[in-house]
Amino acid sequence: MHRRFSTPTIFSATFLAISTALLVFMVAVIAGLVLYPSLPQLIASLTSAEILFAIQLSLITSAISTALCIIIAVPVAYAMTRFSFPGKSLANVVVNLPLSLPPLVAGVALLIFFGPSLVGTVLRASGIDIVYTVTAIVVAQFFVNVPYMIRITRSAFETINPRYEHVARTLGCSDWGAFRQVTLPLATQGLVAGLVITWSKSIGEFGAVLLLAGATTMKTETLPIAVYLNISTGELNEAIAASVILIGIALVSLLVFERYGDGTRIL
Repeated sequence: MHRRFSTPTIFSATFLAISTALLVFMVAVIAGLVLYPSLPQLIASLTSAEILFAIQLSLITSAISTALCIIIAVPVAYAMTRFSFPGKSLANVVVNLPLSLPPLVAGVALLIFFGPSLVGTVLRASGIDIVYTVTAIVVAQFFVNVPYMIRITRSAFETINPRYEHVARTLGCSDWGAFRQVTLPLATQGLVAGLVITWSKSIGEFGAVLLLAGATTMKTETLPIAVYLNISTGELNEAIAASVILIGIALVSLLVFERYGDGTRIL
């Protein structure tokens, strides 16, 4: 059977033209960045010691922060979905607050918390220094991105009928058993989608990382920091190389999300 298309009206043609113009603009901007350096220049920049260090550090810190996000997000999202408790609305606002904060503001808040505040003073007295270290990168990535993981995971849990868990309990499952054997398997696609998006955003986190971890070459230099540092010093090819990697990660992440995140909301 051949698919039949309706004759475009002025209304539909206008909206399609606007959509096409936007797509062309976006593709042109991204393509212009990727194609700006010659291929040999791009390869040389991608294989430089600085960019390789930034790739390695970004992969390690984002993997750790994403793992922490999953560990925290699953129970929090489940509690917000299934349980009623005093102050739930306020808790929901607090959990989602970092989503509304500019990353630089989140970075300032973290810097004060782990710096001159009582908590920071106690940590330093105990020999634990967070500020301007690799650990600070993980902390900043976690703080900014755990709300995304919570929202995506919560959306996945909301699509699951609570009656499935109730039936499992009537058949002898404990609360934990029903959660592990029924709810988690049904939420797998949403969890995978959340994992990928959270990991991608962790790798791309800049503002909070810049303020809490600093921008030290070959020490706290993640890929976004590498873009910032190389733009600041006029090393355009290295900045573009780091940008190309981030674009590739974002593209792959969105493709995976489209594949596994059916019906799952990010915001």
